Amino acid sequence: MATVATKPMTAEEFYEWTHRPENRDRRFELERGEIVEMSRPGKQHGLICANIAGILWTFAKLRQKGYVCSNDTGVVIEREHDTVRGPDVLFFEDAATAEDVEEKYGETPPLLAVEVLSPNDTPANIERRVREQLDFGTKIVWVVNPEDRNVMVYRRDKDPYVVEETDEITGDDVLPDFRCKVAEFFQLPGH
Repeated sequence: MATVATKPMTAEEFYEWTHRPENRDRRFELERGEIVEMSRPGKQHGLICANIAGILWTFAKLRQKGYVCSNDTGVVIEREHDTVRGPDVLFFEDAATAEDVEEKYGETPPLLAVEVLSPNDTPANIERRVREQLDFGTKIVWVVNPEDRNVMVYRRDKDPYVVEETDEITGDDVLPDFRCKVAEFFQLPGH
């Protein structure tokens, strides 16, 4: 029996497809032209992402440079066999005004991408996502582990390292003026 080959979807087609009324309340990524549905994260995951986005937003506001994207913002990390990923939090410095920010999926690498682990994440999946981000040109990737309450920091051509909850995380030489306690990622405001 012959199989019918389907044409891989482009990032542009994927954007239009995900914004159809029947797909708007669902989460997807595009992996090498194929649609992958993602599970909806839990409340704690959302709190941690919001904390990190808020801390980075305050950092950008104080220095008057850069901006934060969250909510699984789509970024085209590969062309030819289009791949659109949605890290939990991203930090960019590629626009001077809000009007300069792409309306659809961006193709400029962020300086920082943050992935907060979910119960269904596997080590192989996370390793692949980190490698994809670094290959795309992202300078730093933080993988936040809510269970162990730490952050694994990845840089291209450098060994990864862990920053524990009681320690301070920095932006290394990419965001040299950024620093905060990892514990702030896991706390309610004011604690």
